[in-house]
Amino acid sequence: MLIAMTDFALKNWDPDKAGTRITGITPKELTAQANASGGSLVDGYAPFCKHLFLPNVTDTRTGFAPITENNRHLLRSGYVARREGERAVLERWFEGLEAPRANWLDVILYSHDQLLAEARDYAHDQPVPDCDWGIVSIIGTLEPAEPPMPPITQMRNALGRAEGGSGVPLDPDAYDKAVAFWDTHAAVR
Repeated sequence: MLIAMTDFALKNWDPDKAGTRITGITPKELTAQANASGGSLVDGYAPFCKHLFLPNVTDTRTGFAPITENNRHLLRSGYVARREGERAVLERWFEGLEAPRANWLDVILYSHDQLLAEARDYAHDQPVPDCDWGIVSIIGTLEPAEPPMPPITQMRNALGRAEGGSGVPLDPDAYDKAVAFWDTHAAVR
């Protein structure tokens, strides 16, 4: 099994993006660690999506934190597109809050076939690496478990690949679970 880094996942090293910012390891080093892990893949939200949980050996922090009365004043919101050509959606995040150090890195993988399908359907060129699985995102977590996918990400996915999503229909139960979680948590910038 060959795992490769996609250009889309490089957002995890961008200090201006909300969510998990990887520190102390390069994309190449993380990819090598994923390939050497021998870890088993955990099913994701669709058959083409898997998770690989790696122990965090860096100072990388979680990409989200609970909302409390003490930090609520640090919440910000705005319309954000993850990449050029994608529809901007309303997001919420903390600014000026230090998230806890992550114990695990949830490496989110898409199958090569899904990467090809999204590249074909997306209006802007996306190089697809030669791999079995491509890293599309990394989430710092406290436990080796996937946090609920944000509701807005689920909606974007349901819009289809031409809008920057994956084309997977909305799952009402997963959506409700995500709303319950993200109503009390926010991404950290």
